[in-house]
Amino acid sequence: MLQVSHLRKSFATAEGVVNVIDDVSFGIDEGRCYVLLGPSGCGKTTTLRCVAGLEHADSGRIEIGGTVVSDPQQGIYVPVHQRPIGMVFQSYAIWPHLDVFENVAYPLRVQRPVVPRAEIRERVDEVLALVGMQALAQRAASRLSGGQQQRVALARALVRRPKLLLLDEPLSNLDARLRETMRQELSDMI
Repeated sequence: MLQVSHLRKSFATAEGVVNVIDDVSFGIDEGRCYVLLGPSGCGKTTTLRCVAGLEHADSGRIEIGGTVVSDPQQGIYVPVHQRPIGMVFQSYAIWPHLDVFENVAYPLRVQRPVVPRAEIRERVDEVLALVGMQALAQRAASRLSGGQQQRVALARALVRRPKLLLLDEPLSNLDARLRETMRQELSDMI
């Protein structure tokens, strides 16, 4: 499902070049759940961002579902919106000026080819029900609790029916009790 081979990524800083990812390789089988573990600053988020297409790798190869989506040596780079992924960011990245429904619908509204309006409604309703947020579809995102924002971010990641779901510390901003509840809910969904 996901194959990462010899991935490298560095950033230029005032102190010089910092190698954030240095020759990382791993594979993940379809239908499996894997965790990247390591101390803060070791490159976990950067690795996820390279897989998602939000960062350009310096070298290495990334394949999703047998399709190469990144290989700088071969000049291959598939943009993030064309990769079959869904991603939940550590900060959730919820748009405060949109309501719950529109936050979740956004990936479908910008997708090409165009997704018909009726299908958008059906798919958003489906994922909002999955995460228990259908009753709050019209609520302003600015009026959501941390746990509700996390559910909206998860619904938005799932609405495109991705082959690969990337979660970047999706529970880190929640209190201990809600974190345990959401961990169980995520486990049940995945």
